[in-house]
Amino acid sequence: MPEPEPKEFSRAIENMIAGFRALPEDPGRSRRRPTVDLASLVDELLIKYRISHDSIEHSIRDKWAELVGTGNAGYSHPLAVERNLLVVLVSHSVVRNELFMHREAIVEKLRKLPGCDHIKGLALRAN
Repeated sequence: MPEPEPKEFSRAIENMIAGFRALPEDPGRSRRRPTVDLASLVDELLIKYRISHDSIEHSIRDKWAELVGTGNAGYSHPLAVERNLLVVLVSHSVVRNELFMHREAIVEKLRKLPGCDHIKGLALRAN
């Protein structure tokens, strides 16, 4: 007859047994969980956070010089897409004004990029 598997005790029971044996108690609030293979966890995280895929921001940064021109691209940096607005850090006031004046044309070019059709405008921030 096969031996029965040992039963898991609750934390309170294990702390009581530890007290009888003069061992330190386990005050943690964590739960014991079954072990999981690390490879499956890494694959799950890669899928969840889209680490292996290019983000919208990355594709915009790659094409930024083509979208705004090389002169303006040197003084500006697309940061993130927040609430359908592309946040752009601009380090020079003249470039900020230039981007502001041509924002409709820039947004029109942005919408032609794959995955960027939901962008509605630019939010220009001083760097």
